[in-house]
Amino acid sequence: MRRGSLANARETGREEASSLPEVMNIRQASHYLGVAPDTLYKYLSESKIPAFKLGNRWRLKKTTLDRWMEHQSQSGRKKEGAGVAYRQHG
Repeated sequence: MRRGSLANARETGREEASSLPEVMNIRQASHYLGVAPDTLYKYLSESKIPAFKLGNRWRLKKTTLDRWMEHQSQSGRKKEGAGVAYRQHG
């Protein structure tokens, strides 16, 4: 991919994320998170991701997902820093 194309792709991604509603359905949230809808349903059934039901439909708040992702990334960095995440056998 050319350098200009990469910049355009990043900009398009930002525009798409900013056009998403605050409360998303499964399709929108799976697109936002970059996972398949089936994977998102699996995470929801395992209570791995914050969401709520409106009637019988799952809904996910963008701001809640943003906080959850930030927390997940901070937790991952703490584990890696402690030397627990990766071990080589040799």
